[in-house]
Amino acid sequence: QVHLVESGGGLVQPGGSLRLSCAVSGSSISFSWYTMRWYRQAPGKEREMVAAIISGDTSTNYADSVKGRFTISRDNAKNTVSLQMNSLNPEDTAVYYCNAHNRASGNHYWGQGTQVTVSS
Repeated sequence: QVHLVESGGGLVQPGGSLRLSCAVSGSSISFSWYTMRWYRQAPGKEREMVAAIISGDTSTNYADSVKGRFTISRDNAKNTVSLQMNSLNPEDTAVYYCNAHNRASGNHYWGQGTQVTVSS
C-alpha cells in the first residue's frame, strides 16, 4: 500500500515562508512514475490543486493564486516532493495534502494533510 506522509506545516506570519515535504513509501513502482500534486482545503471551501510536478520530467503547473510564490520540486532518489511557499498571506491558510497519481493505473494516493496557518 502506498503511504504518503506530509510534514512542515505550522503557523507563520503574513509575508513569511514555509516548506512542506511529502515522503512516499510502499510503492511497487518507481516514485519517478508518479505525478505529484499538492492540494489545499480551507474551511468551508472545496479542495483545490495548488501545484503539480509531472512524472518522467520536471514540468510543473501552479494555481494562478500561487504562481510566483510557491515552488514544487521532487527528489526521486529520496521519494519526496516538496512545496516551498513564500510571501504567504492569510488566504493561504488551509490543510495541505500531498497526492500521488499513478497515471498508468489511474490510482490516486493521499496523505493525511498538514495544517498551514498564516496569521499575525
